[in-house]
Amino acid sequence: MSIKINAMPSIYQSFLLFFGLCTASISLADAPIHVGGDLNYPPYEFINENGKPDGYNTELTRAIAEVMGIEVDIQLGSWDDIRSRLEQGKLDVLQGMAYSTGRTDNYNFSPPHALVHQSIFARKGTAKVNDLNELTGKELIVQRGGVMHDFFLHSDIKAKLILVDTHSAALRLLSSGKYDYALVANLPGLYLGKELALSNIIPVGRPFGAKQYGYAVMKGNTDLLAQFSEGLAILKNTGRQQEIYDKWLGPLEQDGFPWKKIGLITGSISGILLVILGGIVIWNRMLTREVSRRTNELKQQQKQLMQADKMASLGILVSGVAHEINNPSSLLLLNLPVIQEFYDDAEDILEAHYQEHGDFYIAGLEYSRMRDEIPSMLQDMLIGTQKIRRIVNDLKDFARETPDNWKEQIDINETLEVAIRLVDKTIRQSCDQFNVEYTRPLPSFYGSAQKIEQVIINLIVNACQALESSNQAINIRTFLKDENHLCLEVWDQGKGIEPHNINRLCDPFFTTRREDGGTGLGLSISSKIVQEHGGSLVYESIPKHGTKAILTFSVA
Repeated sequence: MSIKINAMPSIYQSFLLFFGLCTASISLADAPIHVGGDLNYPPYEFINENGKPDGYNTELTRAIAEVMGIEVDIQLGSWDDIRSRLEQGKLDVLQGMAYSTGRTDNYNFSPPHALVHQSIFARKGTAKVNDLNELTGKELIVQRGGVMHDFFLHSDIKAKLILVDTHSAALRLLSSGKYDYALVANLPGLYLGKELALSNIIPVGRPFGAKQYGYAVMKGNTDLLAQFSEGLAILKNTGRQQEIYDKWLGPLEQDGFPWKKIGLITGSISGILLVILGGIVIWNRMLTREVSRRTNELKQQQKQLMQADKMASLGILVSGVAHEINNPSSLLLLNLPVIQEFYDDAEDILEAHYQEHGDFYIAGLEYSRMRDEIPSMLQDMLIGTQKIRRIVNDLKDFARETPDNWKEQIDINETLEVAIRLVDKTIRQSCDQFNVEYTRPLPSFYGSAQKIEQVIINLIVNACQALESSNQAINIRTFLKDENHLCLEVWDQGKGIEPHNINRLCDPFFTTRREDGGTGLGLSISSKIVQEHGGSLVYESIPKHGTKAILTFSVA
């Protein structure tokens, strides 16, 4: 089954198209790129009720085609056949393939757009599997050509492999009473088990680490892979990739998701987009001349954006592991107080034993030493776990997309504290003298705390990058300018800015750090955010003596 789509710009793409961030390859005369995937790997990729390709991977591929101005032909089939067709040159790229070191001999991989866990499923009543060696001598159902098939072909574990074409076939065989275990991806396994009403099978182990999951091409096809990697980076920067991820995978990881309804909605949206296609084609033709004229000029800008996109790729890691970090953190926060209370109750018994029998050993150490250190150790563990939870929550809040018209009362001091926590490592690596002076209380102002947090982070990072040695200081203070205006001031003792550059700081793509990978986008975006909030951002600088950025807002 295949479907073809043409480039369809969206609102966020308009800015990129206006500056020509594309090449003459958007010509509709170019042959489509043949993209392959698994026909039964929900929610990542599958054939929906209307017989069309659907799922997270499919929608992501369509979005990449849209922003890159390319035409794709999406073909879903049995996984082993899809891999063979890629190796034979009948397909150009796979839209979802788990990364492994063994596969790098034959394939090149894009940055990951998801993390996939492999689980061991068994019939109810089967003991948990905690170690892979427990699979020795067992009959394992795996997908032919899948990552688990590759793993066991190159492992020392002596198990009998039962090969099937799809995850659903593996789960059906297991549910029918045949063989010992089925090794399938966790989310597809849970989804298919529920969809097929296989109530007698459950996951009994997940001893495999998370696999990076992204686009893959045959070894050496780097030009094609670069197009998909660049498109994926643009989607990450604009938040579109996170929207698609949350739509398909986020809810399923929590409380389940109505996939049938989503299939119907996706089909309806596809029909509307096809109607719009005619107008988009005409628009693309009009843009071709402008794109050709500006291609040479934009090559440098593309290099700048690629550097920024490398940093943006961290967003997928935050989204993928935040949930995994919160689970063990919650467990520690729940259990540590219990352990503290247990030790407090047991301390009298241990002390009495010590007084009667003398010193003794616990965990290889003298009790006389441990009785003084264990309470502080437990307290340090609890404080550390709380710090992990706070950092993860700050990162999730910072990455969360909010509506453009979102308004809330903002406490500039609280927002500054969160921003400092997020860039704490950068601060500590850049300077030894970081001073913050809070004026409390300060009145609040209306706007988006998330966006103001982004502005403050940009100002702090720029201040760190301006320092020429760790002995130079950064000073930050909040204060009330007058009864109607509050201010945040970031002053660094760095190299300063030349007078002829001071008025260009907020111009898009202007940077004095191009050789260090600067893109010139941070302050431009910050200035726009401040203007949206009715505030002002001004700079005062003396070369060789530092720069002061003053952020001003009207009180609520």
